[in-house]
Amino acid sequence: MTGTRLFDLNIERILEAWTNAHAVRELIANALDEQTLSRSAEIDILRRSDGAWVIQDHGRGLRYEHFTQNESAEKLENVGKVIGKFGVGLKDALATLHRNGVRVEIESAHGSITVVEKAKHGFDDVVTLHAEVGPSARPDYVGTKITLAGLRDSEMDEAKRFFLKFSGEMVLEETSVGQILGRKDGQSARVYVAGLLIAEEEAFAFSYNITSLNVAMRKALNRERTNVGRTAYTERVKHMLLQAKGAAVAATLADELVKVQAGTGADEVQWKEVAVHACKILNASGRYLFVTAFQLVTNVDAIDKARDDGLAIVTIPDNIHADVAGGIDALGAPIRDLGAYQAEWNDSFVFDFVDTAALTKDERRVFEMRDSIAQIAGGFPRHVKGVRISRTMRADFVTGTDSVGLWDPESSCIVIRRDQLIDLRNFAGTLLHEIVHAATGFVDVSRDFENALTDVMGAAAAQACTNAPTPNENSIVDWLFRRT
Repeated sequence: MTGTRLFDLNIERILEAWTNAHAVRELIANALDEQTLSRSAEIDILRRSDGAWVIQDHGRGLRYEHFTQNESAEKLENVGKVIGKFGVGLKDALATLHRNGVRVEIESAHGSITVVEKAKHGFDDVVTLHAEVGPSARPDYVGTKITLAGLRDSEMDEAKRFFLKFSGEMVLEETSVGQILGRKDGQSARVYVAGLLIAEEEAFAFSYNITSLNVAMRKALNRERTNVGRTAYTERVKHMLLQAKGAAVAATLADELVKVQAGTGADEVQWKEVAVHACKILNASGRYLFVTAFQLVTNVDAIDKARDDGLAIVTIPDNIHADVAGGIDALGAPIRDLGAYQAEWNDSFVFDFVDTAALTKDERRVFEMRDSIAQIAGGFPRHVKGVRISRTMRADFVTGTDSVGLWDPESSCIVIRRDQLIDLRNFAGTLLHEIVHAATGFVDVSRDFENALTDVMGAAAAQACTNAPTPNENSIVDWLFRRT
């Protein structure tokens, strides 16, 4: 061909593991990089009627100088936006396709290029691949057109599957280091760098596109850019998830957190910091209650109550619960564990108090015994302002059973349900029970509370046996204050 020149590609042996799909991947990557750098129109990948495939960009046009193996300053300035940087991939791609019998023709305004085998200049015994460069048939041509004759359709389909652009995966959330993608049904999760597949993960909940590379990632991106080890991109994936705030990501994390206790949760929520963050964005995005497996078994009534209130129950490991209990979510609201839910539930209850004047004669006679009953325990604790009667009483949060009385620290009053006034024994027992709560601060079903209540019963029994009041200076209430 008149006017052609040979450009030695200096390739004698090529990457044996590369297939035609790997080679075409490099050609598509170069076209996409040029689209990004030149801000030109979308690339085209077309199949001609004669069966040949065409990859066409609309950028500045390929020159034979691009075959020189060299770091591209332009691409290094756009790490994370472009895929290549050394120019190695283009040469390897041409060599692989030539080896497998695929004819490559490259056209741009700067020339037409094909690949041939020729002896090195001055060394007839060494045959290498050369780019045969001829004048352009269309000096006004915009972009680069690569024609591949002999490439099977299945090989082009396989090459396109390396790219996020052709994957059909949906972006769930954008972060400063990349995109969190929805994992497609029936397909492994995929990890991309600047839109190019580098790894697949069976146990990930999401796919990811990393656009901001750290030092470890840059070192790990080998020449083949496939099967990159997880340690290279774990930090970037965590970084994305710790920035995530959207409901779509939160919903998937919720499902995975529920599975953690059974050992089937996705690998992302096995990372403690991600699991804690997941709880925070879940709490901010909906009505959730976070409990441990032990709480799920021992607080059945409270959790049923939460479900009735429309809360979704998320079971989390003990170590995660320890980090979120008492914490705040992504919007600054308290994370709803059982303690926070109990506080919400208590705050929502409204007592229906009964004025003393509205009590019946029999009820009033029982109620007027309150000071005498309290004296059995040495009198009311000093901080108790009074005893009030209510028609309604909130159920016990832990057991779900109806309470007959309670110590209300907010009002500094003991509240007793009205039906306890029917019988002096019921009223006395409930009042003494709540006096112990007020004096000690101990909660029901605790060893400390049981011991304190036993002391009160002992004092009452001693008083009954001796028919003498307990001296005030030796009262059980004073003793309880000293003990706590």
